[in-house]
Amino acid sequence: MIIVKAILDFVMDILETVTFVGSLFIVVYLFIMMPNQVKGASMEPTFQSGDYILTSKITYKLRSIERGDVIVFKSPRNPEIEYIKRVIGLPGDKIIITNGQVFVNDKLLNETYISAATNLWENGFVKENQPVIVPENYVFVMGDNRPRSSDSRDFGPIPISSIEGVVFYRYFPPQKAGFIKNPLPQSLRK
Repeated sequence: MIIVKAILDFVMDILETVTFVGSLFIVVYLFIMMPNQVKGASMEPTFQSGDYILTSKITYKLRSIERGDVIVFKSPRNPEIEYIKRVIGLPGDKIIITNGQVFVNDKLLNETYISAATNLWENGFVKENQPVIVPENYVFVMGDNRPRSSDSRDFGPIPISSIEGVVFYRYFPPQKAGFIKNPLPQSLRK
């Protein structure tokens, strides 16, 4: 009888621990951060397809969105799909793309994180030399691999409400693990 009670106590301790850890995981996942996997080439060279990242769900409750942030958001065409892109324009910003270069509020954006000029799509939202004013409660986003990214050039600015969070850490592959830094100087972020 003593052995059965000891085994039962041991099993109950394990169940309590599993329940506690599971509850903690759910709270962290729902309210603080979530893991994501990069799928596709739209963020190369910054992220490769198959990279695993952590996305903070609370950062934008503590600070405002900044140009240069890498975010995860629900696709405007299919909310079941999540995209990862870089914030280029904030509400009220004027975006113009001319000869493969991006201008934000009439200033050339120095994008050291891209490897190809910014192209435009024939039937896309953005047209050559045509200003786009980012509406209130929206942001303008683009992938770092401009020739291979479906982004605001194609579907227009995205609602801030569709943002899941800001990418802050890459944990796989291990040789690239580390915090993700905003490459823009502080003066260009807000």
